[in-house]
Amino acid sequence: MSRAEFKAIVGLAGARFKPAGRFAYHFARGKLLGDPAFEYLLKEGLIGSGARVLDLGCGQGLLAALLRASETHYQSKRWPADWARPPLESKFTGIELMPADVERAQRALGAEAEFVLGDIARTPFPPSDVVVILDVLHYLPFEEQKDVLHRLHIALQPHGRLLLRIGDADGGFGFRFSNWVDRVVTRCRGHKLGRLYCRSLTDWIRLLRDSGFDVKVRPMSQGTLFSNVLLIADL
Repeated sequence: MSRAEFKAIVGLAGARFKPAGRFAYHFARGKLLGDPAFEYLLKEGLIGSGARVLDLGCGQGLLAALLRASETHYQSKRWPADWARPPLESKFTGIELMPADVERAQRALGAEAEFVLGDIARTPFPPSDVVVILDVLHYLPFEEQKDVLHRLHIALQPHGRLLLRIGDADGGFGFRFSNWVDRVVTRCRGHKLGRLYCRSLTDWIRLLRDSGFDVKVRPMSQGTLFSNVLLIADL
């Protein structure tokens, strides 16, 4: 029953992207249903109510749409009994490099979220309670990754949380397949993808701990061929 309810939430989230065009709508539905991280974030209650959420590399605003849809679904009294309470009344800010994605996000969410056009390596971070980075840091050179984490440590409030999804460079075929898909999708969207700055899971954990975070590891490749891992990093 939980999966059926999640599909209903995705239906609400996806419908927000219809004004942004067919691509935005179908991409939103496909990504939200096919990527296990989104359902996991809701099911486990990793984002608390009233949280100031910062999504780095937010794309067209899928997470923001999902959070708003979860509020609507919760109010319908059909929230899965075995799930944590959804993040109600969160304040959402997304930073994204691609202008077309920012435009889609703004059309889909309107005043319900703030979207900033900018490079996460240089754009200032607002004070936040939860920061989400899904499959983004490997685009940045290694030193810039460290700088982003340092600035996040400053931006996050006491007891703040970073939700970082990464690909494990020691993941064998799954990791290589993930990188290939990354390149194909990026090219299909009209962008050129240069070098990727990937790390092993061990190195990612070490980097986060050196940056002041306590880290929990959750495999996040269920139903896919990837070698993705969600790192729950708390202050």
